[in-house]
Amino acid sequence: MSNLLRQARAFPLLGPVAYGAIVPPSSVVLAIAGREVTVSNPEKVFFPRNGTTKLDLVRYYLGVAEGALRGVAGRPMTLKRYVNGIAQPPFFQKRAPAARPAWVPTVELRFPSGRTAREVVVGDAAQLIWVVNLGCVDLNPHPVRAHDLDHPDELRVDLDPVPGVPWAQVREVALLTREVLAEFGLQGWPKTSGSRGLHVYCRIEPCWTFTEVRRAAVALAREVERRAPRLATSRWWKEERHGVFLDYNQNARDRTVASAYSVRPTPDARVSTPLSWDEVAICEPEAFTIETVPARFARIGDPWQGMDAAAGSLAPLLELAASQEAAGLPDAPWPPHFEKQAGEPPRVQPSRRRAGEGGGASPRTHPGAGRRPSAPLVEVARAATEAEARAGLERWRARHPEVWAHLGPDDVLVDSMRGRFSTWTRIRVNLRRVPEAQRPPQEPLEVDHDPRRRG
Repeated sequence: MSNLLRQARAFPLLGPVAYGAIVPPSSVVLAIAGREVTVSNPEKVFFPRNGTTKLDLVRYYLGVAEGALRGVAGRPMTLKRYVNGIAQPPFFQKRAPAARPAWVPTVELRFPSGRTAREVVVGDAAQLIWVVNLGCVDLNPHPVRAHDLDHPDELRVDLDPVPGVPWAQVREVALLTREVLAEFGLQGWPKTSGSRGLHVYCRIEPCWTFTEVRRAAVALAREVERRAPRLATSRWWKEERHGVFLDYNQNARDRTVASAYSVRPTPDARVSTPLSWDEVAICEPEAFTIETVPARFARIGDPWQGMDAAAGSLAPLLELAASQEAAGLPDAPWPPHFEKQAGEPPRVQPSRRRAGEGGGASPRTHPGAGRRPSAPLVEVARAATEAEARAGLERWRARHPEVWAHLGPDDVLVDSMRGRFSTWTRIRVNLRRVPEAQRPPQEPLEVDHDPRRRG
C-alpha cells in the first residue's frame, strides 16, 4: 500500500476545513500531501455493475498516484466530469472551476477556435484527488507542459481497431509500431487504452510545434500501413478504414487522450495500464481494472518509470514525412473544427462528396439530402447517448433483416461526436456488401438528436 493511501485511511475525517465551515456528514476530508482534500458524497456509486463508489475511485488513485502523476504532472487538463457516475453521460469542462482551493494552479490555453480558457494543472496527489472529486473518472491532459504550451513533449500513437478486429491483431500492430519507432530513433512506451485499443507514447524533445508533431504522426501511421496493409490503416474516414487505425490526429492541438493509470468509464472499471513490451504480446485488456491494478503497481512498480529520461528527436520521422510528400502524398485530413490547412485534401467524407466539388452537409442537414454519395451509406441515428443510438440501430435492423445478413462488423459505423459541451453518437451503416437491388434508401432517422442544443 502506498504511503499516500495509508495517510488517507489513517486520517479519513479531519472535521472543520480551512474556511471554518463544518464538513457535512456526506463528505470526508483526507490528509494528502500536506493538504486537506474534501471528498463530497463519498458513497455515491460511480460504477453500478460492481458497486464502486467515489471513495473507492479516490483510494484507487491514491494507490497508483506516483504512476498517475507521471502521466499528468505539470500538464493542463480538460475535465471530463461524470458527476453522477458512468451511468450518465459526462460533460467536458475546459475552464477550471472558479470555486477552487488556492493551491490548485491553472494556466491559460488558446484553442484552434480562438477561444481561451484557464485549465487545471495537476502537480501533486492532493490536486489529483481534488480533480477526481469533481467526477473525473479518467484523466485527460494535453501533451504539453504548463511552462511551454506550444511545444509538445509527447508523441501519442492511438491504435484504434475497427469493429470485429481481434485483440491479437491490435497487439501485432503495436509491436510493429514499436519496431518502426525504434528504426526512427524513438522509444515507445505501451499501455492499454482501457477500452478496445492500445496506446504507444514517446517522450520527445520539446522542440517542435503541434503541426510538426502531427506531421510526424501521419508519417508514422503511413509507414506502419505500408508494412502491414492488411492489418493497419492511416485512413481518417471511418467508412474507408479496416484493421487497426493509427489515429494521427490525436497529436493535433487541443486533443487529449486518457493518461496512464486512468480508470475508464467501462462497466468493469478498466484501467489504461502501462505495460512492458514483453507483456504486450500476451496481455488481455480485461485483466486490468480498478480492483487489480493497485496490487500490480505495488508488486512491480510503474513500467514507465524511465520514460522522462528517454526523450528523443522527431527529425528522422519528419525526414520520412518529407520523402512521403515528395512522392506525392498530400497532408491527411484534420479534425473538423480546425481551419483548412495548406496541402490538405478536401475535408469531406467520401460518402458526402459531390462530383467535382468538396464540402459536405451541415450537422442538421437531412441525411442524404442533395447528395450523390460515393459510398453506399445510410444514416440511422443521431443520439445524445450511445445506448439510445444503438437502440435505434436495433429497430432499423428489425425492419431490414435481409440487409443485416449481408453486413460485417465493420459496416456499422459508430461515431462519438464531440460538441462544445458534451458528446453525442452517430450511427451509419455501410451497404457495400449488400446487393444493389436490396439496398434500402435513406429513411428518417430512428433518433434525431440536435447536437447544437445544450442539455
